[in-house]
Amino acid sequence: MKKITPFVCCFSFLFASLALGAKRPNILYLYVDDMGWGAIGPNGQADRKAQGKPYVLTPNLDRLAVAGVNFRRGYGCTVCSPARSSQQTGFHQGYTFADRNDPNNAKKAIRTEDLTMGDVLAKAGYATGYWGKWGYGGSSSRKSPTLDNIQTLPTSHGYQFVVAELHHVRAHTFFQPTLWNAPAKPGTKGGLELNPNSMAKYTNNKAYPNYPALQNHPDYPKVAYCDDVYAFAALDFVRRQAVRYNKSREPFFGLFAAQIPHAPFKEVQKLPNWDQAYKDKPYFQKLAAQSQQWCAMVTRIDAHFGNLLDALDDPNGDGDKSDSVAQDTLVVFQSDNGGPRGSNREELDANGGLLGSKGSIFEGGIRVPTIMRWPAKITARSQLKTGTNTDLVIDCSDLLPTFCELAGAPVPLGLSGVSIAPTLTGEGEQRLRDFLIHEAGGQASIIRGRYKLIRSRGNAKAPKPGTKNKKRTKKSGVGKDVGKVQLYDLKTDPAEKNNIASKRPQAVKELNALLTGERVDEAAGFANTYHSWQGTKDASLAHPSSWSDYIYLNAGITYTQESGSPKAHWCAEVSQGSAVADKDSEFLGLALNGSLTVKPRVEVSARNELRVGNKGRLILQGGSVSSLRWLDIQAGGTLIGHGTVNAALYSKGTLSLSLGKPLVVDGPAQLSGKLSLAEVGKAKSGESLTVLKAESISGRFDNDKISHAGQSYSIAYTATSVTLTAK
Repeated sequence: MKKITPFVCCFSFLFASLALGAKRPNILYLYVDDMGWGAIGPNGQADRKAQGKPYVLTPNLDRLAVAGVNFRRGYGCTVCSPARSSQQTGFHQGYTFADRNDPNNAKKAIRTEDLTMGDVLAKAGYATGYWGKWGYGGSSSRKSPTLDNIQTLPTSHGYQFVVAELHHVRAHTFFQPTLWNAPAKPGTKGGLELNPNSMAKYTNNKAYPNYPALQNHPDYPKVAYCDDVYAFAALDFVRRQAVRYNKSREPFFGLFAAQIPHAPFKEVQKLPNWDQAYKDKPYFQKLAAQSQQWCAMVTRIDAHFGNLLDALDDPNGDGDKSDSVAQDTLVVFQSDNGGPRGSNREELDANGGLLGSKGSIFEGGIRVPTIMRWPAKITARSQLKTGTNTDLVIDCSDLLPTFCELAGAPVPLGLSGVSIAPTLTGEGEQRLRDFLIHEAGGQASIIRGRYKLIRSRGNAKAPKPGTKNKKRTKKSGVGKDVGKVQLYDLKTDPAEKNNIASKRPQAVKELNALLTGERVDEAAGFANTYHSWQGTKDASLAHPSSWSDYIYLNAGITYTQESGSPKAHWCAEVSQGSAVADKDSEFLGLALNGSLTVKPRVEVSARNELRVGNKGRLILQGGSVSSLRWLDIQAGGTLIGHGTVNAALYSKGTLSLSLGKPLVVDGPAQLSGKLSLAEVGKAKSGESLTVLKAESISGRFDNDKISHAGQSYSIAYTATSVTLTAK
């Protein structure tokens, strides 16, 4: 059996050349657990304050929003484990190994071949840190936890400085006696060592005004409150790396994945002065106990965030901000999923009036608070203006490709997420994602434009539309018509009150087909697989022997084994040599650094992406390629010949086209790079021939004329075509 070698080899081209000369931002990612969409000021808490209603205090998140942008349509996942897997790997729940809170996720969720934020940014020259709930790789034991899968640890995925919890059950207390730490002693298994959970090392850590050094209080618990330890470890990292950045321009990436405000809530009351921020708020004592605890937790983590923001402004805390790195740091705040049921949702409207809660496929379960600040780019005059809200749809899976682009690191192949770096920077072409996918136990959903379809999982054929919403239960806020097709217009009905499936049967049909194609109906543990070309010269792309097998095993257990001909969930690369497509073939993502020839009447489909990399060649001999997204001809790559592209075309390489047989692009074409001729037809002096037709044309080739076989041609453009005129 042909076992694939570690995918770092298969995709080594991803890190071959980085734009290290450009000024790259530091990235500080503040991530919370179970904080509902409406739990921040700009999503409703500011209005509650103005109306004299109870509200949660988040002064530092409020100042982050004032200096940045609030994404009112930011999405996470329905529950914890899938959210972290999608965030780290860039794949949605249909493709990521952790598509739900499976008890086995801790052992197997992130594989060696999955490239995470830590992987790509560490290889791009960033100092990397992770503090908080990781959720993968370790056992659940409180007293004697073990490392159960080395390949899924944060230290195996690029994170250099770590204080973390490796199992979600261990994260169900804030007073876990031990935490995993890195760097560890040389030779330590997994690069992590288990240390006592204590604030002792931080007792002399200079406090910032946002948060008194309560760890010095005589009543502070000996076993520390986990998020306090995570926060101070992150603070140490930011201070230290800010100094290094000022000296050497070495950028840093830190991800603080707080456990707050996940249950258990009442543990916060073990801390001295746990409710001090609300002493002067008369409404506080009238709230239910759970609401009080939730408020205290959220305000506590907000204070820690304030310390980190202050450290960006003044790394050494001496009052002189000339060493500030805030201008060059992208700060992202986000929750993993919606808030849970409980009194805080009812008394403080923590989910902002959205239907459903954590675990639900409705907006209250998947829409999450999201704020970004980057003073160097997000200003009052930029595309995204400071202090504003935007309804741009972004997903947690978008952050990995975004960070890659900002860091000058190529994006891993075939991701579900799409980089929003062009929107943040105001530079380059913003590529669009047509839809979002989510799973929630027995249900799945797709959001495209204004419409959202929900249906039961496992139904490749959707039930007939026409069911009306039945009365929603008071306890859950979710209708009893679960399992039946539901269609909502989120533009006019963000609270998902009116099921319009019977009125839009065509939309139901189209969205259901897309949803089924995104693999949401597969059993738990289904994931994309990774394959590399090993065929002989001009071997068939469709032949099983041309590809490496994929095997995912750990501790003698095989979780996934995949072989045979290409399939629609493969991320595959032809890294060298030559392949011939003589039969239709499907992939999730296909990268060419070798060559691929597509024969007449043959189609090669790469659902998320077909990428022609440096020295790669795509030769169309009247065949076609298709993608729901794009064909990407990167610098150094070449598309040769004629045929059909059923996708958006982005070309920074070379298009070597044919006279008399145009390349037809069923989608927009964004052009740069070079235009040349592969074949010369009959062209008389003054005759104009079309070489490229597209739905729309934007950009221009770098050259304005072509000389070939003794004939000179000028290049001309219309809104939908490129023509050559013989001289």
